[in-house]
Amino acid sequence: MTPPSYSTADIRKILRALMLCTFLGALDQTIVAVSMPAISSQLSDVDLLAWVIAGYMVAMTVATPIYGKLGDLYGRRRILTIGMAIFTLSSLFCGLAQSMEQLVLARILQGIGAGGMVSVSQAIIGDIVAPRERGRYQGYFSSMYALASVAGPVLGGYLTQYLSWRWIFLLNLPIGLFACVYAHRTLAHLPTPTRRSVIDYLGGALMIAGLGTLLMAITLLGQGHAWHETTLVLLLVAGVVALGVFVRHEGRTAEPLLPMHLFADRATVMCYLTLFFTSFQIISLSMLVPLRLQAVTGAGADSAALLVLPLAMGVPIGAFFSGRHTAHSGRYKPIILAGTVLMPLAIAGIALTPVDSRWLSGLFLLTCGIAGGMQFPTSLVGAQNSVAARDIGVVTSTASLFRSLGGAVGVACMSAVLMTLLQHSSLAQVGHIDLEHSGNVLLHSLNASAGEAGARLRAELGLSFRTLLLISAAISLLGLLAGLMLPNRILRSRDQAPA
Repeated sequence: MTPPSYSTADIRKILRALMLCTFLGALDQTIVAVSMPAISSQLSDVDLLAWVIAGYMVAMTVATPIYGKLGDLYGRRRILTIGMAIFTLSSLFCGLAQSMEQLVLARILQGIGAGGMVSVSQAIIGDIVAPRERGRYQGYFSSMYALASVAGPVLGGYLTQYLSWRWIFLLNLPIGLFACVYAHRTLAHLPTPTRRSVIDYLGGALMIAGLGTLLMAITLLGQGHAWHETTLVLLLVAGVVALGVFVRHEGRTAEPLLPMHLFADRATVMCYLTLFFTSFQIISLSMLVPLRLQAVTGAGADSAALLVLPLAMGVPIGAFFSGRHTAHSGRYKPIILAGTVLMPLAIAGIALTPVDSRWLSGLFLLTCGIAGGMQFPTSLVGAQNSVAARDIGVVTSTASLFRSLGGAVGVACMSAVLMTLLQHSSLAQVGHIDLEHSGNVLLHSLNASAGEAGARLRAELGLSFRTLLLISAAISLLGLLAGLMLPNRILRSRDQAPA
């Protein structure tokens, strides 16, 4: 059945509502980071502090494909409203938390709500816009991610400094309530599915268990835990086994949560992989580049945050260009391939550029952002182009899943590689440098090393970061391989069936 047509004015109204939902979900990934010292000081618990961010990311990642399937079965308007309600209510719980345990549990619940806000919003665009035009609209969503990455740390810093860290969560209440009402009214004319609703409860439980334990293990690895620790090994094994059983179950059930036929199409799989490796690079660079500047030059957090601005600005630029190009040419492979070629070159340029060369580093970071922007919306459109209309929700949520996985795995892997490089450098021979933890502890230890010794340590650290970035550039070649393996298909119009 051909989906209903929408006027340009209707699409713009819907787009405004969906962009607000996406911005809220993406903002809470970045707004918390600068408030971590204040949170740990008031709640007096450092052991669980990392899970204030990790819990949100893991819950959001795991919930994303489930929302996609529920949207296909019950209608996206209803599921989006439920996700927004969960997000807004849990924001209140975060703001009222009296212990670190309460805050982490509330953040997990908040991540569950955000997973629906982000994935269902992108699926709705897949419903109402033809594949050939989707790149332009998906580019707007990429700009929301970029805006959130810039506004989050700045807004979080000001609220924490002049009010309280609790306001970074309480701020979501009026905005979330407005977005919930506005979206519910604006999306009133979205079609409601008429097919019989069957939910794969066993598949959902297996996927939550598999992805949850696997992401917990990856997060622990990035926090400095040794890969051979018993807890880490058990989590990895449990995650792999649960996902294996999940794949076997999904191939046999009548109404799978994640249809395995999606992975039978090469274009869909390659688009998923490009999303994974692009997010791997963008998210890990947003962490590594500020840490590199602070550790090697002793710059403050404000200067480090400004250095990442070109990366965030490049994403919407690349997304806008790629959306216009795909709408004009009807092909998505050339844009994705160009982005995968630019990415390793730009990362290698960052690695070989002196740390104190701000303008040149900014140019390469801008190029990285543009390369990522060329791939994010275009890969999603390519995946949507390969499936029938009834699978738009699940293919979109699966694409969001691979994007979230790429970011989580990228941060964890690059953090673990950094720890390994430091342990094999001369830094490990200095007793007062704590290499068991990254970030603030390392910076504090380096700042305590003054004079010639401190200069030698910072030079050694600069070499370690150069090696780390070159490794990152090598990993990005896997994204180039996925781009080369993409079939060169034409985006279809609204009344055409998928290839």
